Amino acid sequence: MTYGEAGTARTALGSGLVNHGIPKGSCIGLYFINRPEWLVVDHACSAYSYISVPLYDTLGPDAVKYIVNHALVQVIFCVPQTLNILLSFLSEIPTVRLIVVVGGIDDQIPSLPSLSGVQVLTYASLLGQGSSNIQSFCAPKPDDIATICYTSGTTGTPKGAVLTHGNLIASVAGCSLALKLYPSDVYISYLPLAHIYERANQVSSVYFGVAVGFYQGDNMKLMDDMVALRPTIFCSVPRLYNRIYAGIINAVKTSGVLKERLFNVAYNSKKQAIMSGKIPSPIWDKLVFNKIKAKIGGRVRVLASGASPLSPDILEFLKICFGGLVFEGYGMTETSCVISAMDPDDTLCGHVGAPNPACEIKLVDVPEMNYTSDDQPYSRGEICVRGPIVFKGYFKEEVQTREAVDEDGWLHTGDIGLWMPGGRLKIIDRKKNIFKLAQGEYIAPEKIENVYAKCKFVAQCFVYGDSFNASLVAVVSVDLETLKAWASSEGIKYNDLNQLCNDPRVRAAVLADMDAVGREAQLRGFEFVKAITLVHEPFTLENGLLTPTFKIKRPQAKEYFASSISRMYAELASSDPSSQKM
Repeated sequence: MTYGEAGTARTALGSGLVNHGIPKGSCIGLYFINRPEWLVVDHACSAYSYISVPLYDTLGPDAVKYIVNHALVQVIFCVPQTLNILLSFLSEIPTVRLIVVVGGIDDQIPSLPSLSGVQVLTYASLLGQGSSNIQSFCAPKPDDIATICYTSGTTGTPKGAVLTHGNLIASVAGCSLALKLYPSDVYISYLPLAHIYERANQVSSVYFGVAVGFYQGDNMKLMDDMVALRPTIFCSVPRLYNRIYAGIINAVKTSGVLKERLFNVAYNSKKQAIMSGKIPSPIWDKLVFNKIKAKIGGRVRVLASGASPLSPDILEFLKICFGGLVFEGYGMTETSCVISAMDPDDTLCGHVGAPNPACEIKLVDVPEMNYTSDDQPYSRGEICVRGPIVFKGYFKEEVQTREAVDEDGWLHTGDIGLWMPGGRLKIIDRKKNIFKLAQGEYIAPEKIENVYAKCKFVAQCFVYGDSFNASLVAVVSVDLETLKAWASSEGIKYNDLNQLCNDPRVRAAVLADMDAVGREAQLRGFEFVKAITLVHEPFTLENGLLTPTFKIKRPQAKEYFASSISRMYAELASSDPSSQKM
C-alpha cells in the first residue's frame, strides 16, 4: 500500500465518520492489534480532529469497559474476535454509537435492535460510504488532544495520559535530529500500538516516509516474519534482546570447539576495532556474523531498545554481532515517548544518553534515599522533565496530575538518575519499587532482575524481599529448551515439567548459574537471592503478572506466588535460623 493509497483511505474513513454525524473532538476507540488499518484510523482521527483512544486487547474486558466509559468513546474499531467481547457488555457502554469491524464480512455482521442505538458495520462499508461523500479535513491545532493513552500501571485502574498533536510532533522532531531514517528503510511493527513506544515510532516512520511491515500477530513467529520482511529498523524491548542473546550464546556453545573458538576470535577482534573507533575487518562478518544477522532478516541497520533497562553487556553484544546503530532510549507515556537517547555513535554503554532536544532534564534531591546533587563522583536525584513533550495531564484526574507535574511544569518521573560525563543520563533506581531488607539495606529489585535475566536458564525472574527478612528470594520462569537439554545431558528423568522444576538438583544448578552471573555483575552480598522457586509457566499479561510494557506487576506477583515465597523463607529459616528474621 503506497502512502498515497493510505492517504486516500484515511480521507474516506474520516469522511465516513463525519457522515455518520460523529462530532469533532469525539473519542474513537481502537480495539485490535497492529495492522495497517490501525494506522489509517489513527491518521483519519488526526485529519478530522477526532481523539484516538487505544484499547489494549490484553487488559481484559473490565479495563476496556472502564476506558470506554471514562473517555466517553463514541466509535470503536475492532476485529471479529474483539467484537464478541464488546457485544457481551454493550448495554454497559452507553456512549458507543458505532462499531466498525476491521476484516469483518458484511453478511456475518450482527444487526442490533434499533433500540440499542448502536450501529455495527464493516470497515470496508465505512470506507465505501466515505468515498462516495468526501468531506474536507478539519485540521487540529497543536494544542488539541491527539490521543488519550491509558497506562495500566502496576496498580489500580488505568490512567489516561492526555497527549496533544504538539506533544507527539515535538517528541519525534527532537529525536529526528540525531537519527536519520529514509524512504528506503523498512520498519517492522509488532510492539503494541496501544503503547507510546510504538506510536512514536509510527509518527517517525511517516515523517521520514519509511515503509512499515506488520507481523502476523504472534510473537512466537516474529523471527519468521523478520526473515520474510527483512526490515532495516528493529525496535524492541530488553526481554526480547535477552532472548536473542541467550539463543546466540547457546548456539555458539553447542556448535563444537572450532566454531566456538572462531566466534570468540571474531567477537574480540571486532570489539577491539569498535572500541578504538576503527572500522572492523569485513572478514569477520563474512565468516561469522552474517549468519547471525540473517536470523533477523540480514538487513537491520538500526536496533533500538526501550521500555526497561538493557544490560550494557547485551547492548555491546548486539553492536558486535549485528553491526549498524545500536542504542538505548528512555521515555514514558507522559512525555510522548523519548526523554533521552544514546547518540548512535557513542561507544560507551550503560546509560540512556543525552536529553531529547525537545525537553530539559534536571535531577532533584531525594534525601530519604540519600541521593543528592552533592554526591560524588556524580550528582544524583529524581529525574524531572519539562518541555513541549510533557503531557497535558491525566484525563479527569486533577489530583494525580498535580502529583506528577509541579507548578513550574516539571514532570516528576519517579526514576532516580545520575549525570555521567558528557551530559549522559544513567538510571540507577526507582523511587517507588525500592524496599528495605530487615537489616536496613535498600534493594532495587529491577536492577537485580536485569542481572539474572542473563542466566541461560532464566526466561523471567521476580525478585522478592521485605523488611521482615534479611535475604532475597526469587521466582524464576525457566527457559524450557535450555533446562530440558541440561536435564537430558545430566541424565535427569522426569514425568512432567512440574517434577522437573521441583527437582532439587535442577534448582541447585539454576541457583549456581544465577550466583555465577551475579558475581560477574558484582552484585553486593545482600543482593544475591538465597532461594528460588522454578516455574514453567511464563509471566504474561493474561495471567496478570505483566503490564503491557512487560514490567512485572509486583503487588500481583507477590500475591500470585505468596505460598512459594512463604515456603522459601521457611526453608531458609530452617537451614540457617540466624540469617533470616531480624
